[in-house]
Formats: sequence, structure tokens, C-alpha cells
Amino acid sequence: MRRSFVVPIVLLLAMGSLSPLHVAAQAKLSTTNTKARNLWEKAQEQAKARDFNKAIETLTQLNQKFPSLGEPYVLRGSLLKAMGENQQAFEAYRDGLAKLPVEASHSNDYFTLGELAMTFGEYETAAESYKKYLKTAAKSQRNGPRAQRQLLNCEFARKAMAAPTGIQPERLAEPLNTFRFQYFPALTADSRFLLFTGRPTAESGEDLFVSRQNKDGSMGDPASISAAINTSYNEGAGSISGDGKTLVFASCDRPSSVGNCDLYISRRTGNVWSKPQNLGRNVNSPEWDSQPTLSADGRTLYFTSTRRGGKGQEDIYVTTLNADGNWAPARNLGAPVNTSGKDMAPFIHASGTTLYYVTDGLVGMGGLDVYRCEQLAADKWSSPQNLGYPLNTFENEASLFISSDNRRGFCSRSKTTVPGVKQERDRPVELFGFEVPKEVRARETSTYTQGRVFDAFTKKPIRADVQLYDLNTDELVQYVGSDAENGEYTVVLNEGRQYAMYAAADKYLMRSLSFDYSDKRSFDPLTLDIYLEPVRSGRSIVLNNLFFDSKEFALKPKSRTELNRLVAFMKQYPDIQVEVSGHTDDVGSDDDNQVLSQNRAKSVYTYLLSQGVKAQRLRFKGYGETKPLNPNDSDEHRQQNRRIELRIL
Repeated sequence: MRRSFVVPIVLLLAMGSLSPLHVAAQAKLSTTNTKARNLWEKAQEQAKARDFNKAIETLTQLNQKFPSLGEPYVLRGSLLKAMGENQQAFEAYRDGLAKLPVEASHSNDYFTLGELAMTFGEYETAAESYKKYLKTAAKSQRNGPRAQRQLLNCEFARKAMAAPTGIQPERLAEPLNTFRFQYFPALTADSRFLLFTGRPTAESGEDLFVSRQNKDGSMGDPASISAAINTSYNEGAGSISGDGKTLVFASCDRPSSVGNCDLYISRRTGNVWSKPQNLGRNVNSPEWDSQPTLSADGRTLYFTSTRRGGKGQEDIYVTTLNADGNWAPARNLGAPVNTSGKDMAPFIHASGTTLYYVTDGLVGMGGLDVYRCEQLAADKWSSPQNLGYPLNTFENEASLFISSDNRRGFCSRSKTTVPGVKQERDRPVELFGFEVPKEVRARETSTYTQGRVFDAFTKKPIRADVQLYDLNTDELVQYVGSDAENGEYTVVLNEGRQYAMYAAADKYLMRSLSFDYSDKRSFDPLTLDIYLEPVRSGRSIVLNNLFFDSKEFALKPKSRTELNRLVAFMKQYPDIQVEVSGHTDDVGSDDDNQVLSQNRAKSVYTYLLSQGVKAQRLRFKGYGETKPLNPNDSDEHRQQNRRIELRIL
């Protein structure tokens, strides 16, 4: 595999610093002591011969015998850094430069110490080092802008750590976190399934695993998602739709690849996942494409790509599923989301209105931090806001997920490396959970309705289209399909919205449902089974999304969603004839109710005529209060009795 799903992020610690051999050749010892100079020259020769271990031993001996000399510490730090021993290198640079006067000859060393200090969250040391670098380095030095930027990061980190946002994430308990690596957590809308990428051992490849929630709320043993998905190739960085039926993941170097790492899609029917399909050239590029995140209905996809034409090294792109089942050409999300740096690991909340992602292109804690931004309009996002400490640290943050109800968050974290602290577990990347602070939550909290769709006569599950419309905008906000095998569906609902939901299948009457969360009220998940009536003479449906003012018969503007669905239904079945029936409760006189029901039915009839439905296919009738669905003994029952029905003649 050419690349993994997490792009390796390595701070460029060598920027502006000289190689160990160059340091060894140029460094001068600030003493005339013969014994010290002999050891110094010996260490230099060993370094030039690339025997770094011997050189470090000699320099350590020199440090022990002449602890006031700073140069041996700095040279030892340079060698240790070249060997990847950054923790020891940091300590050596720090101790050595503290013993030396601030001079231009050490400007590169100050920059190197600043970079090393940032990798361990030593912000005070880092800030002091960058200031010394800027004071002593030549104006033409190319690392000046980075040093200035890092000083801003140090100041941001200082303030963020002084005023934490929430509490520290906690490591998830077993049976999770039993692999050597686990990352990219994602939940279904009902939180029943936790998906993540795992590597059981250091030698094994990346695969997708699922943990199912137990009845007590704990998570069950992780299991491979499917043999149809996990193969000898690496699979990972998966995203799952709210209903758990659509999966998009990354895989690298497959025979069907467009680039070195591509995005693939699989759909679940019953308990069986389909063979993954490459998302094609509208989505994938010849470069690296990975880290997908799906909208709740699985019809909008955000992902990370290194393709040409972006704003930075990695950028975030978006594509949508067209009505014909093909994905639209992916487009760059643009500013202010994408920056000149690395913009990665997007996560779109179930509400669809808040995007989280990691970037090093904005001022933060010094590496890759998590930011949130809100969708203001189509293709328009608010300025990204840093999530603060402790969700962001001096480490490179990898990914973040927040549950639909905005209560629980999940992230994957590298093992924190702190100078002088011994590590307890041999698991470099683990899954963590946290209670979501108010400042971090998505703009809109979501809940869901789920159930099954049945044939009203046979009681057998059926495949149906389930569509959700925002009544205030007449916008289709979600479009899912019930499972052809078991009829299951899940739709996500946002607080503060009023919705019309339609379930429809070929040769069945559509079912019209209404959800009003525009006012503060119970926002708990709903279980709602739907029974569809065949298109047959005598069958009828209640039209739950037609609205009138009290005692009025003029249709309110938000009725247009339902009216347009009726027009589409009449065009779909050009041979049927229908009656539009008006009904009221028992409040008011019988005569007034009869007239009101007649006029309301006529309003719907007139609209259908205006949209080209032929008059001979339509009739309308008012029944007043004569055919109640329920006794008129409560406000809820009276509301249900005030209705418009459509009946097949």
C-alpha cells in the first residue's frame, strides 16, 4: 500500500537546522581545556564518520566531566534528532542552549528547539526559542514566517489551556481498544453500531470493525464488518449513513483503483453487505482520496483528497448523489474551510448543518487541531472555530465524531508522549469518548424516527422510498429507502424544524406523516411502523401536511409540499379517479362545520385543477363532523379529526 488512510504527519523539525555533520564541522568549543577539547574533537570525528552512537557516548562523557559547556549538549541533540530520538534531543537542546549566550550562530538551533518543544507541548520553551530565533536570524531566513506563526500558536495554546472547554476525553473501556491501532470512530444515528478502523497487530492490515451496543448501553465485542468488505487489501476510514445501510470507505492499490487510494461504496440489505464498488472518476482522482463522511441519508459525501488544484496539501471535497444514482463531480469546499495547510478528516454531523475537520492551516495548538464550522447556505460555510483544549492538544488530532443528539463525542488519539513519562500501554492509537461541551455541539441537535414499512394487507415488509421535507422551505432534506428484506428505515430529524415525511412504493398509496419540532418539546427518538395501502378502489389516506388557519379554508403556504406530492401522485397514476374529502371536529355548529369542510376540500381540488389534473378525475366533498377518526374528547383527538383525505374511487 502506498499510503494509509491517515496521512502521516511529521513536523518538519529539520527546517532551518543544519545536518549533524554540518553542525559537527562548524561547532566551536568555548573552552581551552585540553581534555575537553580532545573529547570534543573525538566526538566530531565520530559524527563525521556517521558513528552517531559512539559520538553520543563521547559527548555524554564530555557533558558529565564539563557540565558547564553548552556546545556538547547541542551537538548531541542534533545527533539524537537525526536518529529520531526527539524526546532526548529536546532535552539536550534545551539544556545546552541555556548554557550558551544568545548569538546569531545558534539561530538555527533556537528554531529546532522551538519545533521540538512544540511536539511535546512545552509552549513556554517553544515561545522563548522562537523569539530568540527571530532576534538572531537573518531577515532572509525562510523560517521566519513559520516562527511567527508558531508564536501565535503558543499564545493560543496558553489561553486555551487556561480556560478549558469541557473535560478530558476518557479512553473507551474494553472490549474496545484491544487492538494495537484503532481510529476513525463513527456511529449510526441510533447509536446502536460503532464503526471504526482497526489493526489488531502491528503486522496486520487495516480493516473495518463494528461493535454493537448491548441492552445495558455498553459496547459489544468488535467484529469484522463483512468478508465482502475486508480483504487482503487495506480497508479503513469508513463512514456509515444514519440508518446503517450505506458504507463508504477507503482502500488502496486495488486493481479497480483510479488512484493509489480510492473511495468505495457498499450497501446493506438485511444483514448482507454488497460487493464494494469504486465510486468512479467523478469522485476519485489519480491522487490520494480518503477519510469520507456521509450525511445522515447517505446522499452527500465529504472526503479528503490530495488532488491537484486544491488550496493546500490536503483539501476537503464534497459530492452528492444525483437522482439517476450517479455521484456528481466532486468539488472543492473552498475557503474558509480549506486553507493553505493540511485540511483533513471531515465529519458532517447528522443534522447536516455543522462540519468538523482537522487542519494545521489555522492558528491553534501547534499541529493538527479540530475545528467546527456551520453551513450558512449552499456551498457557504462560517469561519472555522477551534474546539479548544482539551479536545485539541499538542498532539496531531486524528478524527472526531459527535452523536446525533449532541451528547456524546468520540475521537481517536495517538498515545501522548511526554518527556520523562513512561508509557503504560503498547497501543499507539486508541478510541476515546467525552461528554460534548455546549461550545462544541453541532448547531442543531438531532433525533430520529425508525421503524419498518409493511404492506397493509399482507403485513409483509416492502421496499419503499422515505423522503423528508422541510415544510418551511419545501426542501427535500433526506431521502432513504426502507430495507427490501425487513422493511427497516431510519430518518434523522432536527430540533427546531417542521417536517413532512412521505413513504411511497410503486402501486401503493403514499403515506403522509408530519413532525413539528419548531417549538421546544419532547425530542426523544420515535418508533413508527408504516403500513402502505395498495392503489385500489375504496382505499384512502389522510393528508397530514395541509394547513389552514382556524375557521379558514385558504391553504397556507407550507401546504405546497403536500400539494405538489399530490400532483406527482396523480401524474404517476393517470387512470385513477379520486375524491378529496374534508372533515372537521365537533367544535362549532354542524352547518358551519359542513361548509368549512366543503370549502377546504374544494381548495385542494382547485389546486389540482390548476396544475393540470383533469376535472373528470376529481371530485370533492365535505363531511363536516360526521366521520370522526376518534372521539372528540381531547385536543389531540380533535386535531386528528380535522383533516383532508384522498380516497380512490
